[in-house]
Amino acid sequence: MSHYLYAIFGNPVSHSKSPLMHNYAFKGLGFNGCYNRYRLEEGNRLKEIFFTLKLKGINITVPHKEAAFAACDKLDDFARKVGAVNTIVEREGKLYGYNTDAPGFLKAISELEGKRVLFLGAGGTAQSTAVILKEAGYDVSVLNRSAGRLAKFEEEGFKTATFETFTPQRYDLVVNMTSAGLEDESLPAPQALLDAVIPQANACVDVIYGKETSFLKLAKTYGKPTKDGSDMLLYQGIIAFEHFTDYKYTFDEIKPHMQKAFL
Repeated sequence: MSHYLYAIFGNPVSHSKSPLMHNYAFKGLGFNGCYNRYRLEEGNRLKEIFFTLKLKGINITVPHKEAAFAACDKLDDFARKVGAVNTIVEREGKLYGYNTDAPGFLKAISELEGKRVLFLGAGGTAQSTAVILKEAGYDVSVLNRSAGRLAKFEEEGFKTATFETFTPQRYDLVVNMTSAGLEDESLPAPQALLDAVIPQANACVDVIYGKETSFLKLAKTYGKPTKDGSDMLLYQGIIAFEHFTDYKYTFDEIKPHMQKAFL
């Protein structure tokens, strides 16, 4: 039986729980695979490094999801629509790209109440999740530091604003889609803006996992329920594992093995 190698590409990447998740699942399901991490400095070298390392599949985290999109030979319909890829599988020398972030995020926030959502940040994760949430009946607004990344959202009919043009409204869910707080105590937006929207929200969500970010700490000072990115990470990982193993295992077969990484 062939031994397959997988990895996560990103920068930073040392914090990633993905190797633990996937290796638990490989071992538990008896699949001959091994998963590691690779700190990718230059996104435009993704394809070259993928083949140099003789990988079968990768996950991609910040800041390379758009570079991963560009590296693929073939894209599934949803990845093509959102312009961001976080899962790549090699088949017969071609790279096939998928986006599992968005369905993972949708499953995670479906457990929370409310359909009016404010995204803080406009990167690759925000692009894909905004589209899938809109298709699922959510009303998504996007707030970003600068206007450049907002153009794509505006073209697709989302409400957008920069820090300078933002007029606070009531949102059910406020979601940090940036890496602010991952390696420091920074906030994803000026505190004055957050102080205007968090008190009216039902809950606050952060895509960062494994630590209580300053954003979630601020939400708790207002007595708001919070959710970090652990469920999103777990669910997108399960869907990625389905792609990696050519759908040999079901979601429910994979889940208990991957959950061990969070114990």
